[in-house]
This record gives sequence, C-alpha cells and structure tokens, in this order.
Amino acid sequence: METARQAYTVKQLAQMAGVSVRTLHYYDQIGLLKPSNRSDSGYRLYDESELLRLQQILFFKELDFPLNKIRGILDEPDFDKIAALQKHRLLLQKQAERTMLLLKTIDKTIQKLTEDSMSMTDEELYEGFTKEQIDRYEREVAEKFDPQRVQESKRRIDKMTKQQWQNVKDEGDKVTQLIADLADRAPDDTAVQALIARHHAWIENFYPASADVYRGLGQMYATHDEFKAFYEKFRPGLADFMKVAMIHYADNVLAR
Repeated sequence: METARQAYTVKQLAQMAGVSVRTLHYYDQIGLLKPSNRSDSGYRLYDESELLRLQQILFFKELDFPLNKIRGILDEPDFDKIAALQKHRLLLQKQAERTMLLLKTIDKTIQKLTEDSMSMTDEELYEGFTKEQIDRYEREVAEKFDPQRVQESKRRIDKMTKQQWQNVKDEGDKVTQLIADLADRAPDDTAVQALIARHHAWIENFYPASADVYRGLGQMYATHDEFKAFYEKFRPGLADFMKVAMIHYADNVLAR
C-alpha cells in the first residue's frame, strides 16, 4: 500500500522557506510554482516536488536570475536537478569566498579608521620640552648620531599608535625608576643587571642596540647635560650609575 505523501499548506511552506504567503501566491499566478493539489476547502497544497522546485527558485534568485528566466530553466524538459544543485554550490562557494574577502577588507578599513593612529605633532612627541629644546635636540641628533639609526628610530616611532607610544614612554619611566631604587647596590649586581637588560629591551623599541651602541649610549647619559639632568631627577648620581651598569651589560652580555 502506497504511503500518502506529505502535503503542506501555503502558510506552512512559507514558514519553512522563509518567504511570504503573498510571494507564493504570486509564484502560482505567474506559473513559476503551482501547488500540486488543493484541499476540499480550496487551499493550496504543496508536496515534495514543489518544495524542491521552490528550493531551485530561491537558489536562482540568490544568484540574481529574473523570475521569467528561472521559470524557463526549470520548465526545460531536460532540466537536471542534481547538476543544477552542483552548479549552485560552486557559484555560492565563489560568492562566499568573495564575501569573506570583502569582510576582511571592511575589517581592515574599520581598524584603520578607528585605531588610535600616531600622527603626533612634535609637541605631543616631546611633551614637556620647549620648542628651543626640541630644535636643539634635532640638530644634535643630526650631528652626532648615525643617520641610519636615526631614520630607523623615526620609522619605528611613526608606526606606533599614540597608545603604543604612551606605553613605551611609561615603560621607560618605570624601568628608570626601578634602576634608581637599586642605585645603592653595585652596578654589576644581579638585580641591577636584570633591570639593565629590561632597559636595553626598551631601547630596542627605537633601534637595534649592539654592544657598541649601548655602551656609547651609557657614556652619553653621563656626559650629555640634558640626559644627565633627566636621570638626576630620578636620583642624584643615577646617570653615572647607569653608565657603569650599561657598559658592564654591553661587555658581559651583548658582546659575547
């Protein structure tokens, strides 16, 4: 005995397919999707074949086919449902790949537009310094330092966001204060050298600091008036202490 096939009302089909009842009525009117039967009360009834046809209609609509074109394709005598589904899958996969690419592009654009971009003025970069001091520092840098190192430092700073730059500044102040707190110990003390290693890592936010570079930087801390005054604010004698500690680190760690 043949089992009766499941039949769905227009309301049930609309809910399953995510379309409106009005849409299904319109598809019936234009001959795109006609019900297989009607109930005794005259209600449209759809069976599995109509469900499969509606699936094809919705796939073609997703690919922007006009309704009259869809009807012509589905009504062709040699229409192959499996081949059509395979083609739909391929096209939808390509569409999904393109959508994912567009989403990545959007995410990158949002990040670019919302990130706290550096774009800082000299006043922000040298906050706390006068214009005269800034001009003098820039002249001294041009005269005394390796131009490539200066350029590398500028390149790295320009890539930072304002928050990253603030984090770097905060780390520099913190490690300097920690070294100042231990300045009553010997410069080669294990705890002091551990902080000097952290200071060296901090310097490399700006440029690679080899043994020679780091040794020379320590010398400059003790001999350059502005640098010396900066470190003396943390603790009297700190610039000379850091010079000895940095030279020890350069000789015994970086040069090996």
